Amino acid sequence: MSPGVKEKNHVRLVFLGAAGVGKTALIRRFLLDTFEPKHRRTVEELHSKEYEVSGATVTVEILDTSGSYSFPAMRKLSIQNSDAFALVYAVDDAESFESVKSLREEILEVKEDKFPPIVVVGNKAESGGERQVPVEDALSLVELDWNSRFVETSAKDNENVLEVFKELLQQANLPSRLSPALCKRRETLPKEQMLRPPMNKTNSCSVC
Repeated sequence: MSPGVKEKNHVRLVFLGAAGVGKTALIRRFLLDTFEPKHRRTVEELHSKEYEVSGATVTVEILDTSGSYSFPAMRKLSIQNSDAFALVYAVDDAESFESVKSLREEILEVKEDKFPPIVVVGNKAESGGERQVPVEDALSLVELDWNSRFVETSAKDNENVLEVFKELLQQANLPSRLSPALCKRRETLPKEQMLRPPMNKTNSCSVC
């Protein structure tokens, strides 16, 4: 976090990307440590969680957006109201990587910021899997040209999923004290809460 930038006690993270790249899978893996191989279309779901950190309440919202349906107005509103962005593509789908480029341009336009807090996530990077997007190409574009963070993940194998959320929270200027709390996230979020209706998924946890 840059000097002089105040930490926040509330932040919204939004996951954007083409259909089937694993946005929901990454969020489910983070919140519940589960993986559902069957693709389930998402319109929009908001997950909200409260942490107690050093006596202060910190609220983290995670917005899971649609890649299957085209709702430009809804996507623009999601961008306007969010603090950090995960742009997700599948390493075995070159077209989904092109979608990430378009989404980044939209974020720059809506937020009117040349360097918005973005983490580009190359999901489905399981060992032995097919690959259409070379890691070197993605890394060069994202970190050198865009000056953003890049992480390859596997929601299926639970690789680097936690790192994505840590990076998003750091870029969103949440308290650095929150990082240890993330390690206890699965102990404090009942599994049955995951599928509650959007806007009502509020869970509290106490972290020393």
